[in-house]
Amino acid sequence: MAPFNLSDLTALLRACAGEEEGTDLDEGVLDVPFFDLGYDSLAILQTTARIEEELGLTLDEEAIDGADTPRQYLDLVNRALAGRGTDTLHTDAVVVGAGPAGLALTLMLLRSGVRVALVERSPSTGREFHGEILQPGGQRILDQLGVLEAARGRGAVALEGFQVLERDKLLLDIDYRRLEAPYNRLLALPQRHLLDELLARCLQLPGFHYLGGHRISSLLEADGDGPGPGGCAGAVVSGPGGRRTTVAAQVVVGCDGRFSKTRQLAGIAAGRTEIFDQDVVWFALPAPGRATGRVRVHRAGPTAVLVHDSWPDRLRIGWTLPHHSWQQAAARGIDDIRRELAAALPHLADLVGDHLTQLSDLTLLDVFAARADQWVRDGLVLAGDSAHTHGPLGAQGINLALQDAAVLHPLLVAALAAGDCSQGRLAVFEEVRAPAADAVLRMQRMQAAAFFGHGGPVAAFLRARAARIVTRTPLGARITGRIAYGHPQVHVRTDLFGADGNRPAAQSSSSMS
Repeated sequence: MAPFNLSDLTALLRACAGEEEGTDLDEGVLDVPFFDLGYDSLAILQTTARIEEELGLTLDEEAIDGADTPRQYLDLVNRALAGRGTDTLHTDAVVVGAGPAGLALTLMLLRSGVRVALVERSPSTGREFHGEILQPGGQRILDQLGVLEAARGRGAVALEGFQVLERDKLLLDIDYRRLEAPYNRLLALPQRHLLDELLARCLQLPGFHYLGGHRISSLLEADGDGPGPGGCAGAVVSGPGGRRTTVAAQVVVGCDGRFSKTRQLAGIAAGRTEIFDQDVVWFALPAPGRATGRVRVHRAGPTAVLVHDSWPDRLRIGWTLPHHSWQQAAARGIDDIRRELAAALPHLADLVGDHLTQLSDLTLLDVFAARADQWVRDGLVLAGDSAHTHGPLGAQGINLALQDAAVLHPLLVAALAAGDCSQGRLAVFEEVRAPAADAVLRMQRMQAAAFFGHGGPVAAFLRARAARIVTRTPLGARITGRIAYGHPQVHVRTDLFGADGNRPAAQSSSSMS
């Protein structure tokens, strides 16, 4: 790899400092302190983060603090580049991202005899996740994988349905108990419990390579001799200390979320659209003895607040704000925010007052929709949020991720067995899943209008009429079933699993009903 030079450093410094492009700094500034060149410690910190991300390095923090001039900084970066080692790994599939989609797909493939390298940038699953409501369709997929009960046993809360309230008046009641058992409840399952259980099962199977604490840094290009000339033939990932691993594989599956690095490296546009009028600020409150057994949306004047029980003995709360208005809200200070939340949730005012003490207790979720321009290329597939991003309404994120995994699993098993992971062979994945993702997005837009919209007496009348249909009629039961399971419903192809992890002889690609 070419050395990191002054021109490279100048470009990053200017980008991080927000400067207009100009001519490169010349050699005469190599020994001039950054401060004298107009770059403060924040610009250096942001530049270092960019270098670590783009070059797959982990730079020594103390050494960076002591690198006061461009020459010292360049020497430090280039020593790190020269010193990092490179390993090589050969496998069948690379899955990037150990979220619900990535881990579920990995487990399905391993049980079908496919060798998988799973790449995850975080060193553990202990980080905080906001999405934890599992719909019945997702529960069934996990049950068919044999992990639902064990994941639930780590800690979870069953919820009977969704409700919308205006002050104390019940406007909408979607009762999941009308669905057929055993999947007739929502499940608030902390994602770390689900991910830990899925990972534990993967670690028990042959052919699994787990690259935790590794970041994807580039995609390998095929040599043109296979069925997908110019396509993807694996990935290069960077681990602790900047050590690189070249992972050669027939297919790379990007399951690395709505800001997917895999998608970015492939040059595929995210397709972001600003169709939601709200962002959500999340926080959790300890609430022993205050469980409601439901997901509730409390409408209160211009705002709405989502509340649901969470494990252990907590309430998870999502405060909706007009899109891109968080900075103004934060500027008002925590005391003003507490007062607004207490007014919207008077029955929880004591918990808000006691436990919401600083702005850092709140986490902003930038709510947007996205649909990648392409989901499939030769040797490359995007799944879950990497391919399609939705809002939090209706708790569809994990459901969609697990369904994507279940649909993609038999397609990959058959493609890998045939030695053909071309776009033409795998395009059916996007053909099947894109309409399902689009349908969820349409439903979320309607839910946003119903839950958060205003508009006077006419709008209120229409909302009330729609609520009666959903609550009291057979049509409402069918709508609830579609929200719970998706359409078409998806099942895991367990017939492709071998008792010892070996691929069965008979394979086909249908996974829907």
